[in-house]
Amino acid sequence: MTTESVQRHFVLSDEDAALLPTDAEVEAYTEQGWFLTGKVFTDDEIDALTAATDRYYDGERDRELPVRPAKLAAWQPSDGPVQRHNDYVHYENDAIARILAKPLLGAVAARLARADQIRVFQSTLIYKPPIAGEPSNVVPWHFDRHYWASCTSENMLTAFIPFHDCGPEMGTITMVDGSHRWTEIGREDSMVKHFAERDKADLERMLVENAVHNGAEIRKIPMLIPKGHMSFHHCRTYHGSGPNLSSRPRRAISFHLQDGANEYQRFELSDGTMAAYNHDVLVRRLPDGRPDYADPEFCPVLWRN
Repeated sequence: MTTESVQRHFVLSDEDAALLPTDAEVEAYTEQGWFLTGKVFTDDEIDALTAATDRYYDGERDRELPVRPAKLAAWQPSDGPVQRHNDYVHYENDAIARILAKPLLGAVAARLARADQIRVFQSTLIYKPPIAGEPSNVVPWHFDRHYWASCTSENMLTAFIPFHDCGPEMGTITMVDGSHRWTEIGREDSMVKHFAERDKADLERMLVENAVHNGAEIRKIPMLIPKGHMSFHHCRTYHGSGPNLSSRPRRAISFHLQDGANEYQRFELSDGTMAAYNHDVLVRRLPDGRPDYADPEFCPVLWRN
């Protein structure tokens, strides 16, 4: 998203305002750690998003990242029929960015996070091929806050936006109900690594151990998401997804969002190095030298009250 693309008024129509979470739904999100929206996008908007991502996979870019971060997810055809992940699609492709910038999406996130401002943190284009036995299709249990150790906010959240009706057969995103309220145990340096870099059995063990420590039941809730709807989850909500058992690919964008108060913080690991995020080599610097997680080129404002 370019700076120019987000210089706009943050206003909802009456029709869109009716889709905002009610007070009761915000309270339910606070308890459950997840929320299912109404129809935020029209079928035409989702079809346009699908077409834009088709062109993206064909190589269409409006701009490229000025440098390549060390842990960039950037599937290319030579990687083969694995689950695809491509980061920064909101920066690289204007057609995708314009659709994701719909004010209603940011307004819903602001209501759930109880925030006055919502900014983009990351956008990841996902394609789960219809190959039942493909190991990369299975996403182990994890929560996003682990990868965001360099962030100060505890209110960040993620919108999962499928391009079609999405249910268990396709390997929909599945939440562990209420897990964002657990007290975490056993934090290790390895937790700042992406789930793709970690052992799935170890992640499963951590989920169980944390549930036992909190005296909690592990309630796994598959998200049933009609076309144009989406799910949101809190940055500490455990989630994952199973194999795609359907006859067509599961296509979606995982849209990570930050509240306006979020900023970079130093998070020291046991070896003395600092936890880092891909942004740290891309965004502008604050006067004190820290990466600016409010850089409008990479982290534009989606909604401001």
